[in-house]
Amino acid sequence: MEATGLIVEYNPFHNGHVYHIKEAKKATNANCTIAVMSGSFLQRGEPAIIDKYHRTKAALKSGIDIVLELPYAFAVQNSDIFAHGAVLTLHEIGVSSICFGSESGRISPFLNSYKTYIDKNDLFNTALKMGLAEGKSFPEASRDAYQKIELTSGEIDLSKPNNILGFSYVKAILNNGLPIEPITIKRTNNNFHDQTISSDIASATSIRKRLIEHDVLEAKTEQTMPKETAVQLQAYKNTASFWHHWELYFPILHYRVMTMSTEELAMIHGVDEGLEHRIKKTAIEATSFNQWVTMIKTKRYTWTRIQRLFVHLLTNTTKAEIATFIKLPSVPYVRVLGLNQTGQHYLNKRKKEMEIPILSNIKRNAPPLLKLEERASNAYYSVLSPEARIQAIKQEFKGPVIN
Repeated sequence: MEATGLIVEYNPFHNGHVYHIKEAKKATNANCTIAVMSGSFLQRGEPAIIDKYHRTKAALKSGIDIVLELPYAFAVQNSDIFAHGAVLTLHEIGVSSICFGSESGRISPFLNSYKTYIDKNDLFNTALKMGLAEGKSFPEASRDAYQKIELTSGEIDLSKPNNILGFSYVKAILNNGLPIEPITIKRTNNNFHDQTISSDIASATSIRKRLIEHDVLEAKTEQTMPKETAVQLQAYKNTASFWHHWELYFPILHYRVMTMSTEELAMIHGVDEGLEHRIKKTAIEATSFNQWVTMIKTKRYTWTRIQRLFVHLLTNTTKAEIATFIKLPSVPYVRVLGLNQTGQHYLNKRKKEMEIPILSNIKRNAPPLLKLEERASNAYYSVLSPEARIQAIKQEFKGPVIN
């Protein structure tokens, strides 16, 4: 069987994702579609609006055959580390292609840009270091470095978020010499960070914003997603009584910071360059998550960077742990969150050729990377009622979702 891979968050699964799946199948002629999906927390440092199992159910009902979990150590990271973990996971499961959406919609500009990037890598790295030394944030310094080697104009603009992510996927494939064909399709109708819903294909950002603000699934929001997503969103809310967002975690985070020493805080992944002092100082007056991030935020410390470090603080993830995991030459396991009959057939054949285990739940002798996943899940569910939390955590020890 031929498999194509998609790198996703499905936060939540919407009509744009349906389009992505259909176009990926058309472009690759694959008969198995495998999504590697962020779990409890997402790349930009946010809790997923509903848990990974309800998101998995929505995906399986809408065209995906297998949903794998992107390990936490890779999921809440910058685009290059995120892409590295996702691409290696899809490689281990045996995909022959990876299809991603981009503003460009053509793969040749990405491949040409990769050649330029390699040829001018010394210039890029020098420009990046200079930008950081001048106090610029990493994304801003990276954009300036790409501009320095003429990759923010012409065939591809590496200042655009989906082009940046797509380029990271291409780099991960080519840097590791993997037998995977990168394929891209053009995004349709909306921009990555659009804040409002203007059609039946809307950004996940605008959908989440409206869900959280109105605290109800309205017709305008429901039109942007397959019926099964609406079912899963409502099912999760019926159990949890809310959709997840950062303000729910503010009391826990605040308590953690107020009871930690600056030395302990400095050990958390993402807390660099003396940022622990700024976090401790602002905690005294902070009364909400948004206010706190606004107080910490500077030109150098972006909103996304602060959100990510707060996720690592919530999960008690240290720099030493992350450094160990992201340097691994391969992922130590592949975790299946859910699959259908096609996915089962594919895995039955593929697992005979794999050198790493396929896992479907957390076991007592779980590898360290999976233990970190367990901590992330515990942190994510910490805001639920005791009864709901117990039931949610039990799912981690059960088998995958079967559609």
